[in-house]
Amino acid sequence: MLRIVSANLNGIRSADKKGFFDWLAGINADFVCVQELKAQAGDLSERMRNPDGLAGYFHYAEKKGYSGVGLYTRHQPDAVVEGLGVDWIDSEGRFLQLDFGKLSVVSLYLPSGSSSDERQQVKFDFLDVFMPHLEKLRADGRDIVICGDWNIAHNEIDLKNWKGNLKNSGFLPEERAWMTDLLGRVGWRDAWRNLYPEAPGYTWWSNRGQAYAKDVGWRIDYQIVTPSLMGLAESASVYKDEKFSDHAPLIVDYRRSL
Repeated sequence: MLRIVSANLNGIRSADKKGFFDWLAGINADFVCVQELKAQAGDLSERMRNPDGLAGYFHYAEKKGYSGVGLYTRHQPDAVVEGLGVDWIDSEGRFLQLDFGKLSVVSLYLPSGSSSDERQQVKFDFLDVFMPHLEKLRADGRDIVICGDWNIAHNEIDLKNWKGNLKNSGFLPEERAWMTDLLGRVGWRDAWRNLYPEAPGYTWWSNRGQAYAKDVGWRIDYQIVTPSLMGLAESASVYKDEKFSDHAPLIVDYRRSL
């Protein structure tokens, strides 16, 4: 069995103070993909780097206190791939891939477009660059899981207030169509939605109003997998007993060994 976790931490130091690493020590995960580190290498404590038997690998943003992704594992990788080989993307620390035999695990933090029209354009540009990369990965014949904050709610079931968000970043027609293309023509699978067609599975809640208390959420954190791995996905859950950030960890168990 492989247990894979994806969690946007909204600041690794903040999540640490809120008990994230205490929780991690007890859940027996094989891989933990984290996003939005908001930290550089020198900001991390030893526990943040290598928590409780896990070895950490990181792709930091050049800008301090911004973005960044990490991946914790119990296993020695055969290869580590930092970034997509595109300078303006890689400077923001958004993609980290570890290979283990025929298995690849990716931690991804797709840009948000909610802060400005300029950032929405950066998001669209990222999607344009990323799709050919996803096509190539899909064609490699490997078992691949891409964990992370995709910043897109795909369908109406994936956010509570879908009618009020039709013109907002994260639920724009172009973003949703891109995700449909990924899961249709390109042939990737959405682990949660394949396991639970009717369960919303929200993973993010706005800090405004009573969004969390009223469960007015969005499902924007995914484990997107190759069909071979989808066939081995056994169960998934969103952990909400404690709150480490404005996102909740997504946990998926796969009937696979390394």
